[in-house]
Amino acid sequence: MNPNNSYKKLLDPAIVAKLKTLELKARTVVEGFMVGYHKSPYHGFSVEFSQHRPYMQGDSIRNIDWKVYAKSEKYYIKQYEEETNLIAHVILDSSKSMDYKHDGVITKFEYSKILAASLINLLLRQQDAVGLVLYADIIKKYIRPKSQTTYLKTLLSEIEKTTAENVTKTSVSLNMIADKMKKRGLVIVISDFFDDINSVLASLKKFQFKKSEVIIFHVLDPIEKSFSFNKDSIFVDMETGEELTTQPLQIQKAYTDAMKEYLTTFKNGCNKYGFDYNLIDTTAPFDLALMSFFKKRARLQ
Repeated sequence: MNPNNSYKKLLDPAIVAKLKTLELKARTVVEGFMVGYHKSPYHGFSVEFSQHRPYMQGDSIRNIDWKVYAKSEKYYIKQYEEETNLIAHVILDSSKSMDYKHDGVITKFEYSKILAASLINLLLRQQDAVGLVLYADIIKKYIRPKSQTTYLKTLLSEIEKTTAENVTKTSVSLNMIADKMKKRGLVIVISDFFDDINSVLASLKKFQFKKSEVIIFHVLDPIEKSFSFNKDSIFVDMETGEELTTQPLQIQKAYTDAMKEYLTTFKNGCNKYGFDYNLIDTTAPFDLALMSFFKKRARLQ
């Protein structure tokens, strides 16, 4: 492996999944992301990126970070806590359908847990207040946002001990979560979104009514998009136990057409309402999702 790209192994789900604890997995992903970030076209200031913003006409030169200028030859202003603080909610689907793995190296739920933990790590590094919601058919856990770095262990412990179980009721759960939120902020939803998409979009709009920004991470196993099974199979609904025997090759086109329509409807709906939509499969390196979050976070400064 090229040593200049060695950080990429820290973002590979197959490698990260072998680490022992969720805290270690999240820290490894974030450190790999930050190294890659500084090697990318987005590189421009220090690791504590939330503490700076580009210099704008009218800013006091007393607040210019000259150390950053010496490294980048670009002017950045030091930001203080009241400028950077954001209230964020990480909402994680823990229904049984998330426990699926076929072509992916890990289940959708394990991938989503690592992604959620990494996002929480990044938010707390930026001194943002972050809370956590775990749901399936009901809200399993609702932890209000705080900004202390010591909060990381609390949130990650809740994620790590949660198992994927029960049926999916994303729309119902999102409605309940929106009713609990009192302040505007950033809402991050991680799910396979196996629910009625129009109902989900209607529920997501409630966050918009409260002036919150929404970012969607739609996590699927690769085969859920391709349906590339090559022999007769018995399909079992992971949430209801219902079984269906079929010949996949005979229904592959109908399935992929329906999946394409479903994904297009969801993406177009998100675009219409101003939600950031990210379709991610469980083989994708974690930096793809984290960069999308980072660009969203930068726009909110």
